[in-house]
Amino acid sequence: MEDFLDAFVEILDDTDRSILLAETIYKDLDEWDSMTALMLIAMFDEKYEKKITGNDIKEATTLNDLYLIALK
Repeated sequence: MEDFLDAFVEILDDTDRSILLAETIYKDLDEWDSMTALMLIAMFDEKYEKKITGNDIKEATTLNDLYLIALK
């Protein structure tokens, strides 16, 4: 999980890594927007060799939800 959180913070510009926890509701982050969602899709493809869809992103709530998708 820590590796996932480290990768997630890399797609953000101004969010401090220390506030990112498994239970963080990522859509509540000030930096979350459509561009960040595209960067998340790219991160999944490059780092995890997984495809994540817009629907996956819409249905997920927390960073842990996204992490579980990366593990599939």
